[in-house]
Amino acid sequence: MPTVAGDRQTASRGAIPAARRRRRLIGERLSFQIGLILPSVLVLLLFQVVPIFIGTDASFRRWSLYDPDKTWVGLEHYRYVLSDTNFLFTVLPNTFLLIVASVGLSLALGMAVALLLHRGFAAQRLVQTVVLLPLMIGPVIASTMMRWTFNDQFGVVNAFLGWLGLGQPAWLADRWYAFGVIVFTDVWIWTPWFALLLLAGLKSLPKEPFEAAALDAAGRWRIFTHITVPMLRPVIGVCVVIRAIDCFRTFDQVWLLTGGGPARSTEVFSIYVFMEAFQNLNFARGSAAAVIGTLIIMVAGLALYALINRFMEVSR
Repeated sequence: MPTVAGDRQTASRGAIPAARRRRRLIGERLSFQIGLILPSVLVLLLFQVVPIFIGTDASFRRWSLYDPDKTWVGLEHYRYVLSDTNFLFTVLPNTFLLIVASVGLSLALGMAVALLLHRGFAAQRLVQTVVLLPLMIGPVIASTMMRWTFNDQFGVVNAFLGWLGLGQPAWLADRWYAFGVIVFTDVWIWTPWFALLLLAGLKSLPKEPFEAAALDAAGRWRIFTHITVPMLRPVIGVCVVIRAIDCFRTFDQVWLLTGGGPARSTEVFSIYVFMEAFQNLNFARGSAAAVIGTLIIMVAGLALYALINRFMEVSR
């Protein structure tokens, strides 16, 4: 007859291989997961993290063609950028004005398009395709197209205004006209992006609050302001933060439309960094401006995210 102690020993011997198999299985899974992630991590380190460290190091040196020794100068370039009146009173205001105007208009138009597509109608698929066309066109091509469209001599816009007997402004030769063209181009490119995400958010909303509002005979505007918008606030908040951060580094539209002109009056942050680094060939000063811009957008992004979260908590 086997004893109780013998049974326990036999059970413990069977448990040890099972535990080893579990550990081996966990180890294999962990190795497989690391193998999947490792290439992406290496690419991120080589093409994102390492260049950031190199650029930050360059911002503290005299990193230019006429000084191959790369002399350490400390905060000299930072002091220059932060005391540059063009950077403080033209570049930063233009950048934040572009963010506010572009993100605000794109959000409003994207919401209108999303609500229209959410209702459903006969030619909905055709309209969806047309709405998404700007997303299918590269920003470089779109900006080039807008530059020809608003050309003051043979552009379509001035030809139409002339046909109506109205004035034909030099769109890209005046600061505010040119800035308006930049905002219009950016809004045209990014409105479909807002519409697509907001439409997905509308599709995910529960139907019960809308059915209850319909039973209470609430109007469309009241349903939109008291039900749709409050329930979409998380989606709106994420869209606004992501787009605002992306808009801060807008380069191709501004460069192709105005090049920062006329007389650097439409220059934004990315154009300023490019001019310092690759036009003036002062890589250290351009790096210092890039580091300053990174800190600014980090602080602005965190503040905007906190503001949106606070607004959502208060509105609940």
